[in-house]
Amino acid sequence: ITVQLRKNEIQTEKHSLSIGDLSGLSMNVPKGAIYGFVGKNGAGKTTLIRLICGLQEPTSGNYTLYGTKNTQPEITKCRRKMGAVVETPSIYLNMTAEDNLKEQYRIIGLPSFDDIPNLLQLVGLENTGRKKVKHFSLGMKQRLGIAIALAGNPDLLILDEPVNGLDPQGIIEMRELILKLNQKRQITFLISSHILDELSRLATHYGFIDSGHMVKEISAEELEAACRKCLRIQVSDTNILSLVLDEMDIQYNILSENTADIFAKINISNLTLTLMNKGCEIISLTERGESLESFYLNLIGGGKTNE
Repeated sequence: ITVQLRKNEIQTEKHSLSIGDLSGLSMNVPKGAIYGFVGKNGAGKTTLIRLICGLQEPTSGNYTLYGTKNTQPEITKCRRKMGAVVETPSIYLNMTAEDNLKEQYRIIGLPSFDDIPNLLQLVGLENTGRKKVKHFSLGMKQRLGIAIALAGNPDLLILDEPVNGLDPQGIIEMRELILKLNQKRQITFLISSHILDELSRLATHYGFIDSGHMVKEISAEELEAACRKCLRIQVSDTNILSLVLDEMDIQYNILSENTADIFAKINISNLTLTLMNKGCEIISLTERGESLESFYLNLIGGGKTNE
């Protein structure tokens, strides 16, 4: 894989993450965001994450972390402001959760183990005692991976497919943990995932990548507006419906002689009575809305969403 990087920055103050070419790629992660990084298999998500984390080097070009170029010796120190779980958690299976954390503390040179009980409690592993990690569920291993990534109190966490392979309960626990860390510890997240429905429950911002290019960046609010929900209504006469909705100053779109989309929250009872008094019958009502998955497929022109 040939990677060219131009203008890449992660700044502590803004968490402005601006990563240049996997092919002229630029990304901006606001401080305090949960940034969903979306792309199909081979789009370049994991390559980018591995570059940021120092797990591989670009074959050409450069980037900066917290204002430090990847070619400078100080880059290692800058990466201590970050935590990451890439692909699978880096854990010792024959050790306990506590001993795994102690080993991580030694590696990064932390002088005291005093904060380890709090860290285990934070990720819900405070009662694992002497149980070895090899006997943990996949969800427990993922949460231990996050605890290890939190050693050193980073302000940016990078997670590559954090819910991949988890059962429904494990997914819920992971979601709650990410939200807790984001809201209570103000940790910024960059999350790569192909499980778009779950990502939509977390993300405050999105970046859509395809073939090494950033196709679009958008906030959750902008995405919701782009994928705005509507009420699909089928009536006996849309001419009457349009007159009523105009009087109510409600935005709508007539699709056919009998069908329309209404883009507002309305009182169904009032609308039904008003239409009935004007000789128009409601046949059916259905809530509709474009999903994150359909938005992504439309954005890149179709294709599979799986990694």
